[in-house]
Amino acid sequence: MARKDDHAFDISFYESILRRDPSYTEVVEILGGLYTKAGRIADGLKMDRKLVRLQPENATARYNLACSLALSKRPAEALAILAESIALGYDDAEWMAKDPDLTPLRKRPEFKLLVDLVRQATNPKS
Repeated sequence: MARKDDHAFDISFYESILRRDPSYTEVVEILGGLYTKAGRIADGLKMDRKLVRLQPENATARYNLACSLALSKRPAEALAILAESIALGYDDAEWMAKDPDLTPLRKRPEFKLLVDLVRQATNPKS
């Protein structure tokens, strides 16, 4: 419970800003992260979807959406969105491989292929 309380003030503050300006992308991104940290996975997923709608070419926004989908036990969607984030330029294979939000995907061969794909793209000689 203390974990949720840690973020309550910040969430309330950013929600009030978003009510005044629903397309404030920085606030949408911050709220998505805060919701997820507070254990409000469904709310984080909504913010991540919204950010992708507002910034369809943002590779990091898609990566964060993939994380929320993985945490929401939607692995097929998560893997598809993760592939889209890579196609848009997401290139941090090492973080991908250890990101706790993606733990539900780690044992899937498709996930391993995506990590390898990013590693090969960023280190073509290895």
